[in-house]
Amino acid sequence: MGDMNEFKLDKVRLGAGGPLVGRQGFGAMGINTAYYGRTDASEARATLEQALSLGITLFDTADAYGNGANEEFLAPFLAAHRDDVTIATKFGLDNEKPGIFNDPAYIRAAAERSLRRLGVDHIDLYYMHRRDVSVPIEETVGVMAELVAAGKVLRLGLSEVTADELRAAHAVHPIAAVQSEWSLFSRDIETNVVPAAAALGTALVPYSPLGRGVLTGAVPTLQGLEAGDVRHAMPRFAGGNDRANHDLLAPLREIAAAHEATSAQIALAWLHTRQDVFGLPVVPIPGTRSRDRVIENAAGALVMLTADELARLDPLAAQVAGDRYADMSFTSAGRE
Repeated sequence: MGDMNEFKLDKVRLGAGGPLVGRQGFGAMGINTAYYGRTDASEARATLEQALSLGITLFDTADAYGNGANEEFLAPFLAAHRDDVTIATKFGLDNEKPGIFNDPAYIRAAAERSLRRLGVDHIDLYYMHRRDVSVPIEETVGVMAELVAAGKVLRLGLSEVTADELRAAHAVHPIAAVQSEWSLFSRDIETNVVPAAAALGTALVPYSPLGRGVLTGAVPTLQGLEAGDVRHAMPRFAGGNDRANHDLLAPLREIAAAHEATSAQIALAWLHTRQDVFGLPVVPIPGTRSRDRVIENAAGALVMLTADELARLDPLAAQVAGDRYADMSFTSAGRE
């Protein structure tokens, strides 16, 4: 891509009737936690400001990230820029006790805790983080809809749901966005979930769009990860899969060189092309703790890939070694 002047991302509408947000968002999970290694609070706060200056306006967190500490970390940033950002958070996972929690009492209490930690009077986009299959999704979304009626939540989202679950939920209350893992290495949702979202006017918010670092080319093996890094528990990084998956990146690197771009920018550029392929808004949320990286990631939205380059990237997902998670029942692909 060469040298770039200052740029600002275009905006897209986050689902039918949803807010206008920058076409790339920000995943805040690791910004002040040790999920992906140690962090520097001062640089992390500067990174949030840098993201906003680039036109990134959707900031994504969850009550489970750092047992609420992630939401609390974002609170001063939100207080300074409340009218300029869309804040998304989630309920359903609890780091202090195992399981998934979708029951009405839990949802209502979780929303109040998130509102308090974030320091806001309403949550712009409230996700069910994971699906408890023992609770009818219509019941869960009904309670979420009550929060909308009460003015505590503006729009509803779901994370890692199947196409049928999305349709059942949407029949109760419009679903603005579905958040699921989606990248050059993880394309299972393209079979059922993405077409269903497109038909309903629901946006897709891909998390881990850089394959938890693999698609940057910077984390080839487990040897470079700190002891507490969550990737130690993920099959794609275990038993030699880390090296095998890293070895798939040659086409990505070659295309990056042709564009004077980075591998991460090409991976994000590919994901942005899915908006036209499937006919729905796609707002990836890569995360970083570095100002330089957030600039790099945002610039990925500006790269235009050719049909030949897209064809070269198309086979990668089918060659990836290892599942996304050790327990795939937590994902849409594990239930469809």
